[in-house]
Amino acid sequence: MVRTCLRNKSSFAVVAVMPEGETDSESNFPFANIGTLVDIVDADVTTVGLMNIRCVGRHRVKVDSYIQQADGLLVGQVNDITNDLSSAIPEDLESVANSLKDLLISLPASGVSPENMPVIQPYQFENAAWIANRWVELLDLPLLQKQRLMQLDSPVLRLELIHDILYENPRNKV
Repeated sequence: MVRTCLRNKSSFAVVAVMPEGETDSESNFPFANIGTLVDIVDADVTTVGLMNIRCVGRHRVKVDSYIQQADGLLVGQVNDITNDLSSAIPEDLESVANSLKDLLISLPASGVSPENMPVIQPYQFENAAWIANRWVELLDLPLLQKQRLMQLDSPVLRLELIHDILYENPRNKV
């Protein structure tokens, strides 16, 4: 799949696999029916049979159907989900944006190289959806909790829940 995407300059979708024996409640698939369409931006063969790839997420997609090929690869039919509209950060949630800004600014000073930054520029510190989505990526949360957050239609609700995670449960770490 990776070789095909590189050769054709095509994208692929990443979805969360459900725990053994469970299925997505909406689709009954063995994986979440909402995922992210990604583009490969860098690929490196370090060892025979092993390829490291770096991807950039483009937007959410909904998997409508899928088949499993003979080689085990799941290939699905997906529909794009419109990106969240840019929305202002409510005043009571500005601390969430400020914390992310402080974190991202601190990383280069801590020796993180530009190519190893966990978030690519341009930064959108004034956009509630962008802030919420970056926190979902960075927080050390169970995969299914991240999945539930990203399936929410309201970026402000997502940001409110991130606020609760950051400030009401200090055990969560980035």
